[in-house]
Amino acid sequence: MDDDELIAAVAGGDDAALRELFSRHAPWLAARLRSVLPAAEVEDALQETFLAVWQGADGYRPTGPADAAGGWLWGIARRQAALLLRRRGPAAVVLPAVFTPIGQQAGDPAEAALARADLAQAVTALGPAGGLEREVWRLRYLEDRPVAEVAELLGVPAGTVKSRAHRARRVLRGVLRGGPAAGGGGTK
Repeated sequence: MDDDELIAAVAGGDDAALRELFSRHAPWLAARLRSVLPAAEVEDALQETFLAVWQGADGYRPTGPADAAGGWLWGIARRQAALLLRRRGPAAVVLPAVFTPIGQQAGDPAEAALARADLAQAVTALGPAGGLEREVWRLRYLEDRPVAEVAELLGVPAGTVKSRAHRARRVLRGVLRGGPAAGGGGTK
């Protein structure tokens, strides 16, 4: 059975199909979840993911490429990870190794602390806490909420969320690279 057929069987209540889907996809989902969650919470996220698969399999529509099921599963896992992080409450931003300057070890605690300080300083360039730019950044990138949800929470159009998110990325990139805080261009 391919993944689409397994998901259809899960929608019909076949728990053996769910176990097979789990055995095929849990290892790579766990590996991806480890990049965004503490190790202790990966198993919880996986359990919540496959519970959501069990409950929502009838909503799956196999379209597009052959690996659409994998993308669908990852979308569910990502949402479950975001929910776990939201329930945990505010936490310090964890910086992945990509923020480590070239030539320096990613595991160096001093460099990691400097990178966190640099990011915290860069975030202030987005404006005051609670301001629209900073809230869009927090909701979109720290809490991984979809554009529509951010728009609803902030009471602004989705296009405004997209443009503010783009501007926030540009500002942060500029500040982290030592450039101008405004990131060029006007405000929207």
